[in-house]
Amino acid sequence: MEVTWNLWHGCRKYSAGCKNCYVYRGDAKYDVDSTAVRKTAAFSLPVARGRDGAYKYPSGTCFMTCFTSDFLIEDADAWRDEAWAMIRERSDCSFLFITKRITRFADCVPPDWGDGWDNVSVGCTVENNAEAGRRMPVFVNAPIKHKFVCCEPLLEKVDLSPWLDKGIERVIAGGESGVGVRECDYSWVLSLREQCVTAGVGFYFKQTGAIFRKDGRYYSVPRKLQHAQARKAGIDYYPDK
Repeated sequence: MEVTWNLWHGCRKYSAGCKNCYVYRGDAKYDVDSTAVRKTAAFSLPVARGRDGAYKYPSGTCFMTCFTSDFLIEDADAWRDEAWAMIRERSDCSFLFITKRITRFADCVPPDWGDGWDNVSVGCTVENNAEAGRRMPVFVNAPIKHKFVCCEPLLEKVDLSPWLDKGIERVIAGGESGVGVRECDYSWVLSLREQCVTAGVGFYFKQTGAIFRKDGRYYSVPRKLQHAQARKAGIDYYPDK
């Protein structure tokens, strides 16, 4: 069972991958300031209880955490200890978050983090080679039990090979959606897949993006078909199967 847990909302654009952020697009429809980071009504979702006193979300639930902000954003420093406390309390569930701010990780973990918690998976976003060089050395050396890389939006051919054998479990690749987006070239996706296969790391092609180039031809892919077209490519790689 997967549940989205957006415990705070709002973010500030941080790097090239943020240019066409979907949070900003969604907030703009309602005249909401996306740069104002604030707690949400769902802040205590994992520890919510029903009238019978039992947790509303059962053991084994996977909480997809902080997808309308960044879990490591500075604005949430005052609230993060409470968030970690809930994650600690629900050790019977798993939590997953993706961050562009992995360089802040060491300053944001609780005192009892140690080598990482078994129920927490962390994804580092890498949209281009500049960010790979800046973020990946920090990420592979961080004490995290479950690590994955999210190359979404993938903005160029990215070389992750120097780091894939250092505890990375999976790489996710995808193009950019929305209006005024940048292209995603299929050759870039295939390059990442080849790197993953060589290293024995899982690979998931999540979506084509709105502007997809393959063999020199450009395709305009409607939002509703971007995930389906990625599935049709049949290039996901599961090393344990």
